[in-house]
Amino acid sequence: MIDFTKIDYLKEGNERQKRAYEVLTKYKILEKLESYSPILAGTIPIEIDIEDSDLDIICEVDLRFEEDFLDDIMSSPLILDETEIMVENAVVSGEPSIVLNFMLEDFPIEIFGQNKPTQEQNAYRHMIAEYKILQEQGDKFKQKIIELKKQGIKTEPAFGILLGLENPYEDLLK
Repeated sequence: MIDFTKIDYLKEGNERQKRAYEVLTKYKILEKLESYSPILAGTIPIEIDIEDSDLDIICEVDLRFEEDFLDDIMSSPLILDETEIMVENAVVSGEPSIVLNFMLEDFPIEIFGQNKPTQEQNAYRHMIAEYKILQEQGDKFKQKIIELKKQGIKTEPAFGILLGLENPYEDLLK
């Protein structure tokens, strides 16, 4: 299985994955976030992205020190002066979270932080489960997922539709 905790696999991927690798390495995003155990999650790593899919970077952030995390991001060279950053505090899957969104070249970027190891966060766990299902189900299944996503259906619900899952967000984790 691909080691999704590193991004080297993107170099050998499809054109969008190669482009993601270029942008992530050019701006040293994962290096700048290294102390937060960043992982690229979402649809681009598992090749079910659509045109407006973002680069989802999950991080382990002790939200008691949220200001330090924000300072690390805002003061790093990856953030250009003209970059507009949206910061939101939220509760996701019952966990307090912080979400930052901005554009970097041709990619929307989402940096997501929870006070939980990145490999235990649902975004990573969902991606791994989806990757395994895609490997088992094959290319036709993958194309159906992409088509559903193009119709505006989110990733987990798309899997739920095709697999007959009652609660895809929970069922994919089982």
